[in-house]
Amino acid sequence: QVHLVQSGGGAVQAGDSLRLSCAASGRTYAIRVMGWFRQAPGQEREFVTGISCIDDSVYSQKDRFIISRDSTKNILYLQMNDLRPEDTAAYYCAATTYWAEDYSADRLYDDWGQGTQVTVSS
Repeated sequence: QVHLVQSGGGAVQAGDSLRLSCAASGRTYAIRVMGWFRQAPGQEREFVTGISCIDDSVYSQKDRFIISRDSTKNILYLQMNDLRPEDTAAYYCAATTYWAEDYSADRLYDDWGQGTQVTVSS
C-alpha cells in the first residue's frame, strides 16, 4: 500500500498561482502512475493530469497546470498558474500500480491523498 499526504492549496485571487504537493511513502517502488484529480461541489471527480513513474511521461498535460515529480523524495507536484474561479475544487493526488492505456479513470487508482481545497475568487 502507498500512503499519500498532500500539502498546499488555499484561497487565492484569479490570476494567482499555487503549488500542490503530494508525498508518497510505503510501496512507492510499485507505483506506475501518479495523478491529480479534482472535484467541485455537486460535480463528479475529474482527472486533471498524470505522470508516469516509469519514464515521466505526462498524461493530459494542461496549459496552466504542470505536473512534475521528485523521484528522489517521492513527491508529486502540481503547479497551477493563472488560476480561475472555475478551478475551485478539492484536489486529490492518487497513485496506481496498474497498467492502462487511459489513466483518467479514477477507478484505476489504488491510493488517494486526503484532498486539499483550492478556492479561487474573482
